[in-house]
Amino acid sequence: MRPYWLLTLLATLAGAVNAAPMTFEAALKRADLSAPILQARAADVRAARSSAVAAGRLPDPKLVFGVEGYPVSGPNAGRPERDDFSDAKIGVMQDFPNSAKRRSARDRAQADIGAAEATRSAQGREVRLNTALAWIDLFYARRRLAALDEIEGALAPLRDAAASQVASGAQRPAQTLEPEQLTAALGDRRADLVAAVARARADLVRWTGDAEADIAGAPPAYDIDAAALHAGLDHLPALAVYDAMGRQADADVGAARAERRSDWGWELAYQRRDPRFGDMVMVQATVSLPLFASTRQNPVIAARVATAERVRIEREAARRELLASLDAGLADHAMHHDRLHRAQETLTPLAKRRADLETAGYAAGSASLSDVLQALLSLAEARVDTINREADVARDGARIVLTFGSQAQ
Repeated sequence: MRPYWLLTLLATLAGAVNAAPMTFEAALKRADLSAPILQARAADVRAARSSAVAAGRLPDPKLVFGVEGYPVSGPNAGRPERDDFSDAKIGVMQDFPNSAKRRSARDRAQADIGAAEATRSAQGREVRLNTALAWIDLFYARRRLAALDEIEGALAPLRDAAASQVASGAQRPAQTLEPEQLTAALGDRRADLVAAVARARADLVRWTGDAEADIAGAPPAYDIDAAALHAGLDHLPALAVYDAMGRQADADVGAARAERRSDWGWELAYQRRDPRFGDMVMVQATVSLPLFASTRQNPVIAARVATAERVRIEREAARRELLASLDAGLADHAMHHDRLHRAQETLTPLAKRRADLETAGYAAGSASLSDVLQALLSLAEARVDTINREADVARDGARIVLTFGSQAQ
């Protein structure tokens, strides 16, 4: 893992440079560096690593001082210098938790590090996926807008010719309104597409942190290997989070079981008495006695074991959900490929041929202006629909690979 200061420096430099349009891969890399949620998760990893340094260490020693045997009644009351049992005491105490308890604390600290790293990895995938979808959405929103511009360009000569058709008696005056109506309808469609561009760009700004975010190049053409994706399912970061939670739960079980073992400690003290009696040194040990395990330690152990079992069950549920999501995604991807092929090979060429025939018929006087307008509108819809289907295929590929693919992808 790269040092945090290096990631921060790279992110700062990236933000300082005047942003240029980003390729797909460049957008993903920028999101990796600048996403605040990933910086927060990196802080969690650092915190877990720092906490692990102290895990399993002996507790701090204790300083002991005071007066022992101070007489409060009898002939020596209030006169400790006359009593050979009175002394001023100073010493040190050290507790020694049993080795199993200290080992479980170290295990839990390592599990916490693993959980923080797994969470960061899982959220890193989410950031990359959301960035990829925003980039793809912006790319295809602009493609749709360009396709609409082509249709509007083809419509302009017909709109200009409508008035001359009325003057020549070829059309009724009411028919001259059709180009204007179609232009208005296309204007509504343009407004929708302009808004889609703005939304996609806003998402790209959000994930890359670049206020001037823009796109360059083409979207990736992912190669989907269903067998490899299924084989790597158990290694996904989303399941690694549950694996880390399982290790945390196992460490908690170990800590609960360690409570059934005795802890011990020692105390060393120097006792200062009246010079007539001489000074003393005191050494003593303490041992905890877990005698009532059935009502104290054992219920806690059972609770921790149940928690560990719950984590394992939740992991299996998450695995099944991921498997179902992968299979559904693959099915949708195949369906979208089929729809795209049909649009490219059949629907759009037919709409283009119809528009050409109606235009030629209009020039020959065998087709009305209305027929040409409807054909152009159908062509516009076919082209935009084809782009929509291309976008579906691209989004499917990004979602499948960035969610279920290897880390390298």
